[in-house]
Amino acid sequence: MPVQKGSISIHTENIFPIIKKWLYSDKDIFIRELISNGCDAVSKYKRLVSLGEANYNGENKYKITVSINKEEGTLCFTDNGIGMTEEEIEKYINQVAFSGAEDFFNKYKDKMEEANDIIGHFGLGFYSSFMVSKKVQIDTMSYIENAEPVRWVSEDGLEYEISKSDYRTERGTSITLYLDDDSKEFLNEYDVRTVIEKYCSFLPVEIYLETSDKKDGNDNNEVDIKPLNDVNPLWLKSPKDCTDEEYKEFYRKVFNSFDEPLFWIHLNVDYPFNLKGILYFPKLNNEFELVEGKVKLYNNQVFVADNIKEVIPEFLLLLKGVIDCPDLPLNVSRSFLQNDRDVSKISKHIVKKVADKLKSLFKNEREEYNKFWDDIQVFIKFGCLKDEGFYDKIKDYILFKDIDGNHITLSDYKESSKGKHENKVFYISDEKQQSQYIKLFKDYGLNAVVLDSSIDNHFISLMEYKEAGTSFNRIDSDISSVLKNKEESSISDEDKNQLKDLFKNISGDKIKEYSVESLKNEEIPAMILVSEHTRRMMEMQSRFSGMDLGMGLQEEKTLVINEKNPIIQKILSLKDNKEKKENINLICNQIIDLALLSNKELKPEELEEFIQRSNKLMGMVISL
Repeated sequence: MPVQKGSISIHTENIFPIIKKWLYSDKDIFIRELISNGCDAVSKYKRLVSLGEANYNGENKYKITVSINKEEGTLCFTDNGIGMTEEEIEKYINQVAFSGAEDFFNKYKDKMEEANDIIGHFGLGFYSSFMVSKKVQIDTMSYIENAEPVRWVSEDGLEYEISKSDYRTERGTSITLYLDDDSKEFLNEYDVRTVIEKYCSFLPVEIYLETSDKKDGNDNNEVDIKPLNDVNPLWLKSPKDCTDEEYKEFYRKVFNSFDEPLFWIHLNVDYPFNLKGILYFPKLNNEFELVEGKVKLYNNQVFVADNIKEVIPEFLLLLKGVIDCPDLPLNVSRSFLQNDRDVSKISKHIVKKVADKLKSLFKNEREEYNKFWDDIQVFIKFGCLKDEGFYDKIKDYILFKDIDGNHITLSDYKESSKGKHENKVFYISDEKQQSQYIKLFKDYGLNAVVLDSSIDNHFISLMEYKEAGTSFNRIDSDISSVLKNKEESSISDEDKNQLKDLFKNISGDKIKEYSVESLKNEEIPAMILVSEHTRRMMEMQSRFSGMDLGMGLQEEKTLVINEKNPIIQKILSLKDNKEKKENINLICNQIIDLALLSNKELKPEELEEFIQRSNKLMGMVISL
């Protein structure tokens, strides 16, 4: 074969500076590209064998070998795939597959944020090797009978030389990179192994890594006995053929996690698009662990990227998992993904499968679902806030934990509350702080649900919007209508007014409204109720702290005075005794502060006054 020289048939003065500097944001991506090319070459040959157009006698197993030669400063990628003839090198290597270098350059020169999308879009994977190389050499031999081995060499990506190769004697291709001085890190075995494991852990052809410090690249000091990749990842198997232990082991392996997932969803779709994968629901110890998980996107078992929000709905990125979608190009721009109809369909399908899984667990494994709920509730609520369509799909399977620790649905709660408070849902935001109200509810045979997550304020608003006519009220809101003793009052209206005036004169601006009620629990002298509306408005105002919203709001509090309490009855009997006036004022102030303290913490100055008064009262008691 005569030596042939020539120039790459594109406007190289434009394209190669882009390839060299801007093509990929991650410099190591060339390893993925060259291994993927080798994998494609093997797949093409296997296809020819299956069609009877090529012979395979099992002489060598299909594989890709990455060889490091530190002394020569080379990195070599070898496959035993279909190989190339001289004519095919001319077609696939010397003619870069796109039209108009100027158009290419003008389109991408100002879009560096999408630089890593260029190669796959234009079929330039091989040329990523020039990102790290001062010289690239291809040695290849076609599967065609009596084919001659061919060598292609280029030192700058601008000029090339083709000659007969003395390197290969069998079918396949070897690409040798003579690394630039600023790319010597790719002679480090650990670094190369890490990149291969990142991008190629599940490629369908076995990948081996070997190192050598000898000039002869075939004399190896170290060879991987086992392949670095799993050629049959679990997501490609049929769900019915996978065991629970296999799912758990795959989770531990891929995510380096020692915790077991709560449950998982195996995606297996062939029509109208090709989509496979496994999504895991990890266990969260608390809501502060609500951080972005890791959903890995693959294309035909080649790793593309983590957490692609255009394909995986944002709220599902709290999960961990793998999605393999061959219908998506390996490298495409974010704008393409955002506007592609197939991508939208895939995203909606994934949401539907998650909703279907939750429905199945609720209906068929309710006891397990109840156990999972505390771990998955924040994820589900976040999903509902991000995607109302998701809420519509799973609204009947949203659970609430009640004051007895039972898990119930919204419809369960409404049904049990009929005749007591129609379409009104009472909730607890702090079980310890609101323990007095919980006890009172239990005394009245009433129920409330626990909503103590930071996301619940937003979730409550969503449910009130979606469930027309339903209102959520904190357990310390206006509950006088449901807590009153239905028996007739034991004191006159005049006595009630005198009690209200007495407490009003003492409390000043602390309390806005006063009510005297006959409560079942005689131990409570008084309790605070807070307007649900103004409390929410104040919470919204606090979220926008520093912004003048012109609200000037104050929390509207009502003091409910329990006429059945012995202390209140004693105060009522002594209300006209001028000698006891100072002591009555002291006790009334203490009752007010105890009620406030049961609702939430006192301000520092109020707490100091409360402590001083408590000490004074103890002094009075001990002097009796």
